Amino acid sequence: MANKLNSALLDKAITDILAFANGETITKGSEELKGKKRNFVETIEMQVTLKNYDPQRDKRFSGTFKLPTVPRPNLKCCMLGDAAHCEQADRIGIDSMSVDDLKKLNKNKKLVKKLAKKYDFFLASASMIKQIPRLLGPGLTKSGKFPTLLAPSDDMQEKVDEIKATIKFQMKKVMCMNVAVGNVTLSKQENIVNVQLAANFLASLLKKQWQNIDVIYVKSTMGPSIQIYF
Repeated sequence: MANKLNSALLDKAITDILAFANGETITKGSEELKGKKRNFVETIEMQVTLKNYDPQRDKRFSGTFKLPTVPRPNLKCCMLGDAAHCEQADRIGIDSMSVDDLKKLNKNKKLVKKLAKKYDFFLASASMIKQIPRLLGPGLTKSGKFPTLLAPSDDMQEKVDEIKATIKFQMKKVMCMNVAVGNVTLSKQENIVNVQLAANFLASLLKKQWQNIDVIYVKSTMGPSIQIYF
């Protein structure tokens, strides 16, 4: 599918975002904005507003796409594993929980909610995944964090990296969507490629493709939003 983003606009937007995050002054319109270097890694988000789309009547869409560079490297994972997977998780510095650990939560809704809040995503061994509803109730499903299966032949580190690099577009009842597409420690080119691929993928999910996209902005966590599609 043709890329409808203006590459000069996108290039300038990412250049400005990275400069602002580095404490430099940028110009937005006729306004000068003084940047500030933060003591955490700012995420770069793409904010999209749709048009000619009726969330009530039109078919809702959902799709996931793996970006070439991980946008949010700091996402926290927990392995709900059998003995071998828990040991493997320990070796690569990932938190893990065994069946016995999950049993200790005693299906307590507050404790399951706390667990879901503590991690960004979960992996589970094949022997565990079937038991999760029985052990934990619907808590992880409700929070949208039901574990991803880690097959015995899968490489745990690769799986973790794959999930960290995967973005999800899901149409809910509103016309606006936000998705993390990069961060300020990536190179300008890595961020640009991620934004282009994410925008193209979203367009491919829509009935009228680019004609359903009204505007696209990009912004860093603490920076100004910059429009890249009109």
